[in-house]
Amino acid sequence: MEKLISNVSPHFSSKRTTQNIMLDVIIALMPAAIASVVIFGLRSLLVICVCVATCVLSEFLFEKLCKRENTISDLSAVVTGLLLAFNLPVSIPIWQAIFGSITAVIVVKQLFGGIGQNFANPAITARIIMMTAFAGSMTNWVYPGTLKMTDAISSATPLVAAAKGTTSMMPSYLDLFLGNHAGCLGETCALAIILGCLYLLIRGVISWHTPVAFIATVALMSLICGKDVLYQVLSGGLLLGAVFMATDYATTPPTKWGKVIFGVGCGLITILIRFWGNLPEGVSFSILLMNILTPYISKLTRNKPLVGGAKS
Repeated sequence: MEKLISNVSPHFSSKRTTQNIMLDVIIALMPAAIASVVIFGLRSLLVICVCVATCVLSEFLFEKLCKRENTISDLSAVVTGLLLAFNLPVSIPIWQAIFGSITAVIVVKQLFGGIGQNFANPAITARIIMMTAFAGSMTNWVYPGTLKMTDAISSATPLVAAAKGTTSMMPSYLDLFLGNHAGCLGETCALAIILGCLYLLIRGVISWHTPVAFIATVALMSLICGKDVLYQVLSGGLLLGAVFMATDYATTPPTKWGKVIFGVGCGLITILIRFWGNLPEGVSFSILLMNILTPYISKLTRNKPLVGGAKS
């Protein structure tokens, strides 16, 4: 009799690897990276390169020190560096960008076991830590095209201007769509993020459930609260967070209904912080809080096997 071989799941093999997926994410992030350079100048490219290089080097050195298998070839550290850079203002001191990158990779990712083991999105968590530690530089928004001047022109982000009722500082819908306003590197140009989203959907890297639920919840609650729906959707880090960070495989639910619940939860928390909190933006905090709830959402929405039994 032949030997029976038993293995644990998964039992389906696929040509798609972590490296392939991360490469697709990097390609999807390129429009936003190019837009940031066009909008804010070459210093944005410096910030992006520093974050990516520090994330990759941090992962390599930590795994070397701990005698773990080297994983920099899976490109996940590159994605973390890009996402962290996209959540920073162009005027951020370089040493702070390095600090944030080390925090994202070592503290949030590697100390929990590496890719797939971290409970929260590394880039989001590092940004929140940096907002707490470096509140001044993390909110030093520079108007596009003025950083090269001796005295850069500081400007409020659209959400800050809206919260303060400073209508003269609020950009038009077209400026919001094209990114001609102050903000973080990767969140200003809605067009670039939408192009990246379409690429990921076509490639099957992400599903529509979380982004649509997230954005739709913000839009619906903005309408109910009497706010400008389009302004709330196009402003801040909503699109960037919904497309690239609320869809992270490791920190979000795997089931379709789980993704919907996750997106709705992110949207509700975002609105609560934007409209009634002390901060004009709430996307980062909403994703982090829902990351913590992911195991419970996954358990609640997991598929239950059909169990059949013979009738007596």
